[in-house]
Amino acid sequence: MGLWHATASLRAADGKGTIPPTTMTAIQAIYVRGHEERPDPKPHIVYRIEVQAHVRSWQMWRRYSEFVELHTELTKSTGSSPPAPLPPKNSLSILRGPFRDSSSMTEERRAGLETYLRAIISAKDDKWRECYAFRDFLGVPVGRLGTMAEGSTSSKQFSSSSWLDEHLELQAKIRDIRADINKRDALSDRGDVSASHTANVQAKKKLAEALSRVRTLKQGLQELGMAAMAQGELQRRTDMVARLQDDCEKLGKMVTVTRQASRLAATPSSGGFTNVTVAPESDRAALLSLSKPVTRVFGAKKPQETEMTRPLDDQGLVQLQNTQLEQQDGQLATLTHILQRQRHLGEAIGAELAVHNELLDELNNDVDRVGGKLISAKKQLNRLG
Repeated sequence: MGLWHATASLRAADGKGTIPPTTMTAIQAIYVRGHEERPDPKPHIVYRIEVQAHVRSWQMWRRYSEFVELHTELTKSTGSSPPAPLPPKNSLSILRGPFRDSSSMTEERRAGLETYLRAIISAKDDKWRECYAFRDFLGVPVGRLGTMAEGSTSSKQFSSSSWLDEHLELQAKIRDIRADINKRDALSDRGDVSASHTANVQAKKKLAEALSRVRTLKQGLQELGMAAMAQGELQRRTDMVARLQDDCEKLGKMVTVTRQASRLAATPSSGGFTNVTVAPESDRAALLSLSKPVTRVFGAKKPQETEMTRPLDDQGLVQLQNTQLEQQDGQLATLTHILQRQRHLGEAIGAELAVHNELLDELNNDVDRVGGKLISAKKQLNRLG
């Protein structure tokens, strides 16, 4: 099914043309809301079509003659007429007269056109709504993977809303891949090697498709950026693509992990494996002997498996350790920079205090000098008196 797939029925009870909530579709509802008379190039009536999609809504104006062209193209492309007929072409001209209100006739035609579009959207057979002519008639954004053949990696054009739709679908795809990996691990722990391998292969196929779609999504974002998208929105979507790429990279490491728990727990029989050499019991006892406790240099605590290390192989553990060491080095460098800055501030405060002390000493000297002058002046006044 393509992107614009809709299921069998509309909500007939409310008459609003909305698609049931259990249907995952981009087009949620379609209406022919009203009409308008236009004088150019000659007097004619156009009808306002409103389409409500999963992310946004839009509207366009169409003449009755365009409906006729759509009907002809759908019939020609699919080999059968759409599920509902068009309103009569000449009903206005035939029935218009002194006893017939033209506005009521226009309203009847509007209702008939709305029924025509809703019948295509709600039909069990999707051949009419999947036709390019119908999507072009409604102004449906192009560039979605849903209508492309599987495995196609050709460049696609996204609108702003269809780009968001594709991002939502990729997030759901990544969740499916994680579910397949968890299923693989559960089957491996139970000893079902064949089913575990099948689940892993399925996860790899889905991951390859997701990677291809993420690249296409990134290219589409670059095209939207060149189409004068706001800088803030462009940065936000760039971060969204980066998170998708990180998720795919993590999943790529996880699907390459070979679970050995069930194999280690199982005891090989004489006819089960032909290329497996079983270690002597003495060697196993010597290896697993607890007579001499084995501890790490920095303590006696035994290493514990964590959720972060469990899905990783040896190379992944080394890479994780290197990453954590780099993070610690970065944190130490930051702490060193902070301490150096505190030291410089302390030295600057010390130098400032030394300057203030010198100023206070000079002030004390000036006060002593002025005091001596006052004493001399007082003595002179006493002599004069």
